[in-house]
Amino acid sequence: MLDVNHNPDVISCLANLSTDEVFTSPKLANEMLDLLPSQVFSNPNTKFLDPSSKSGIFLREIAKRLNLGLAGYFPDINERLNHILTKQIYGIALTELTGLLSRRSLYCSRTANGEYSICSQFSDAQGNIYYDYTEHKWSGEKCTICGANKQQYDREAGYENHAYGFTHKSVREIFGDMNFDVIIGNPPYHLSDSGDSTGSSPIYQTFVEQAIALEPKYVCMVIPSRWFAGGKGLDKFRDRMLNDDRISHLRDFPITADVFPGLKVIGGVCYFLWDRDHKGTCEIKTSMKNVEDVSFRQLNQFDIFVRFNKGVSILEKVLRISKTHNFSMMKEFVSTQKPFGLRTYEKPSGTGTVNLFAFRSQGLVEAEKITKNKELVPKWKVLLSMGYGEGGETREYPRMITGKPIIAPPPSACTETYIVISSFDEEVHARNLASYLRTKFARFLIGLRKNTQHITSDRFAFLPFVSMEKPWLDNDLFNFFELSDEEIEFIDLLIRTMDSDDG
Repeated sequence: MLDVNHNPDVISCLANLSTDEVFTSPKLANEMLDLLPSQVFSNPNTKFLDPSSKSGIFLREIAKRLNLGLAGYFPDINERLNHILTKQIYGIALTELTGLLSRRSLYCSRTANGEYSICSQFSDAQGNIYYDYTEHKWSGEKCTICGANKQQYDREAGYENHAYGFTHKSVREIFGDMNFDVIIGNPPYHLSDSGDSTGSSPIYQTFVEQAIALEPKYVCMVIPSRWFAGGKGLDKFRDRMLNDDRISHLRDFPITADVFPGLKVIGGVCYFLWDRDHKGTCEIKTSMKNVEDVSFRQLNQFDIFVRFNKGVSILEKVLRISKTHNFSMMKEFVSTQKPFGLRTYEKPSGTGTVNLFAFRSQGLVEAEKITKNKELVPKWKVLLSMGYGEGGETREYPRMITGKPIIAPPPSACTETYIVISSFDEEVHARNLASYLRTKFARFLIGLRKNTQHITSDRFAFLPFVSMEKPWLDNDLFNFFELSDEEIEFIDLLIRTMDSDDG
């Protein structure tokens, strides 16, 4: 806390236990605090809350800033610290362990009223860092508040059940009639939503929504960036965030390791500042390997958030020229999941008349097995694997974005391992579509909407359905859509070359 070696700073060395509760580095915490106006740290009435305290880093760094900012109000350092710690800084710990760690970081003692605590006015061990075991509110097999799976998290008292205090209790219930000016933190990212731990649901949006609902002056949180394009449990949250013009700053890190070394969070991470009194454009900063790109724009310019500022100019050109030529978007032609009614586990039987493309296999299957889109069986089709993750979308750029397109001659079908991009009567048109999907141009536009491994029809909403009377190469598309040399270089930076093998 002070410029003396009272306690060693171990926060920079903490390893993350998992991707649901991630420790924040002092560097990142201070970058987030830098977004706040300096006046909040020189006002003795400003109240701060970390609703998801783990290491206590936010609380500690806030205390450091207040200690400097309030020196004029409280010349005596002991009086100053007592005021700061009892009347300005509050936290809600995620677990009993993180509560102890947070108090150690803030009070220099695992108990607020301990012998070595730098605050002399607490009469209880918790101080202003709250933790109490909280119960989920079950309805059937799910918690009505956070969506936790009952089989997974309905545990005996004494075992951590991840029913977090900030989301499962009211702040008034915890701290009384308290109004907070700044709510800042790094909330849990997800909870397992299946009894066998094979799936997970996001939970961070619940913390953000709860914080905004308290109507503080500022909310600042670091969260996964997957909300940019919506998806599982995030569509309503995405729409709310994109249409909230009180978000004044958004900093995006497409590569998670740039912020949390060694951590894999699909789609990267971001942090934002919600300013109650702000109206207008948002300062958007995208950072990759210490290279930053900054712009000022509305978050709701498109139906999803386009994370790359240079990508916006490319997309605007593509949409304008597509409209001029009356191009439809590829989304209108892409099939839904399970295009022929066949699940992933279906395999070729070796008999029948239809060539089935299945998971890691290909062979004949009986025509009567096809229950949907039978009219597509006798057509030439272009398929893409429905899942393409490149290591969970955490590898560095350039990326491939999709797998190689597969040309499926008639009569053919596929399991839900694949989606049908489009179908044709003539082989040449299928081959031309495959060449189009192999271009960096096409995969870049798909990638603007893809921040998970899943490839669905929605990912093709920015990709125009150009003429399939000719094969396409990138140079043809770059010229047709009037891309500048700088824009072409940007696409090359993000997208890897795909060879011409049809897969």
